[in-house]
Amino acid sequence: MRTVDLSPLYRSFIGFDHLASLMDAAARTDKQPSFPPYNIEALDKDKYRITMAVAGFSETELTIESENNTLKVAGTKANKDENAERKFIHQGIAERNFERKFQLGDHVKVLGADLANGLLSIDLEREIPEALKPRKIEIGGGNLLEGK
Repeated sequence: MRTVDLSPLYRSFIGFDHLASLMDAAARTDKQPSFPPYNIEALDKDKYRITMAVAGFSETELTIESENNTLKVAGTKANKDENAERKFIHQGIAERNFERKFQLGDHVKVLGADLANGLLSIDLEREIPEALKPRKIEIGGGNLLEGK
């Protein structure tokens, strides 16, 4: 695996020291399984939707948790004993437990989730606090060093 030297970025980006640690964490993350398949859509400038194919799972068998910029979606099948009695000629519908984690950006919050037609949709929105939004600075509006 290659290592990336981010030191040239530090010359022009101020306060992005955590960028290197985020990239290191992403490189070290264990490879997640491909089940269940999912899409990530940009609905608007600051609105997103994750859609996961969770056929065979009910609302009670799915859990969604958001903590420390990590969104965790897990599915746990309740009645595994029922499948033991069934004899499948072909089983193409996966009914296995899963856990998928998504790393969320700063100020991204989960608005809600909906389950319809075997698709779990999770709506997200980035809300930038007023203090972090750009503001215009007037020139010559006052002295910084009063009394001098």
